[in-house]
This record gives sequence, C-alpha cells and structure tokens, in this order.
Amino acid sequence: MSGLPRRLGHGEEATLGEHLEELRRRLFVMLGALVVGTVAAFVFHGHILDWLNRPLPRNHHRLLTTGVAEPFTVTLTVCVYAGFVLALPIILWQVWAFLAPAVDPASERKVLGLALFAVVLGAAGVAFGYWVLLPRAVHFLVNYDTRNFLILPRASAYYNFVATVLVGILLVFQTPLVVLGLVYLGVLTSRALRRQRRMGYLITAAIALALPGPDPVTTFLELLPMWVLFEGSIWLAVFVERRLARAVPQSATLGG
Repeated sequence: MSGLPRRLGHGEEATLGEHLEELRRRLFVMLGALVVGTVAAFVFHGHILDWLNRPLPRNHHRLLTTGVAEPFTVTLTVCVYAGFVLALPIILWQVWAFLAPAVDPASERKVLGLALFAVVLGAAGVAFGYWVLLPRAVHFLVNYDTRNFLILPRASAYYNFVATVLVGILLVFQTPLVVLGLVYLGVLTSRALRRQRRMGYLITAAIALALPGPDPVTTFLELLPMWVLFEGSIWLAVFVERRLARAVPQSATLGG
C-alpha cells in the first residue's frame, strides 16, 4: 500500500519532483486498472459479445470475419474497450486526485456534484442508445434492399458502428451539463436561449446529421433526444440563474 500515490491536501506545497513522482504513480495505477479490466473482460468476452450482438436480428448473431486472426483480434479490441469502461472510475478518480489539491473544498463539492450529474446523463444516454436507437437502426440497415444485396455484417465494422453510436449518444446526453457550465461562467443566459430557441433547434439538427449513423432512422432517433435535452437545458438554465441570484444577496449580506 505504501507504493500507492498519496493525495495532497488543499494548498499543500510540493516540489516539482514530488509532483512528477505522484503523476508517475497515478499513471501506473491507471494502466494497472486498464490491464485488470481488459483481462476481466476477456474472461467474460462471450457474455460481452452476446450483449453487443443482441440488437442484431436473430439470423445475424454470428458475424462475418475474413481473416484467420480476425476473431481473436476483434475479441481483443472489444475487451480493451470494455476494460477501459471498467477502469474508467479508477482512471477518473486518479486524475481528480491529482488535480483536487488546487481546488478549494467548496468548489470540490460542486465539481463532484457535476461529475455525478454527468454519470447519470451518460448512463441514460447509453441506455437510450442500446435499447432504443441501436435495435431500430440495425434492423433498418441489415434489412435494407435484401433483394439486391446479400447482407453479412462484418464483426469489426459492426462493433465499430456500435461503439461510435453509443459514444455519440453519450456525448449528446451531456448537453445539459455543457449548458449548465456555460451559464455558470456567464457565457449563456436563459433569456438568450429562449430568444434563440429556433436557432438552437437548427444547430442541434445539424449536429445530429454530423453524428455517427449513415441512415435516416439513426439520425432521426438521435435528433429526438437532442431536442428534448436542449429544451430541458433552457429550463435548467432558468433554475441555475434563480439559485445564483438568491446566492448573491446572501453573500453580500455576509460580506457586509
């Protein structure tokens, strides 16, 4: 346990060498977490592949590979991604523990609250992507014009498609968090968001077109939550501004 990095206290001074040594140890912890996560994912890779294949139609659950080593390399790639997801809490905690001494305790609680909010939004995005978006998009794509095409989904292409769609929708679901940060910084206001509502809907539509998903079904299913999240972000901005407005008189009274 003595080899684990120690988190510095708020405002605690340390030399450049001590900071570099702490960074080196935290990088080793993150790398070790990634290795352990990848090994654990490889042990259960059959369950992971079954889970990823579930959006496919029943007759496509065995994906095409065209090389001798491709089943192993594709499995290993999927396991690395899964290992990264498993190790992500440890990785983020190590990054935060390295940066936290520069943040005062009051701001630290706010940052942790925003991080929890981001996790909830991300989980909602992945759930929407996996159970709503992917099955409909995949069904549309693998059944498109079967009279003229023999559609045999290739393993590497399919898993890349799943990963990009899930990551894309996860980022989309972070829209309220981005708006919240901009409101806190004073870059955006709820009044400006309401006044430019039509422009906001147009911009979200353009973003949906740029997201992964070559078919209209995927694009449309990505666009719907983006509009809902944008509208929700406006009301979130109203709520945050009211809280900030109440906090200002209190701080002024305490200062007086």
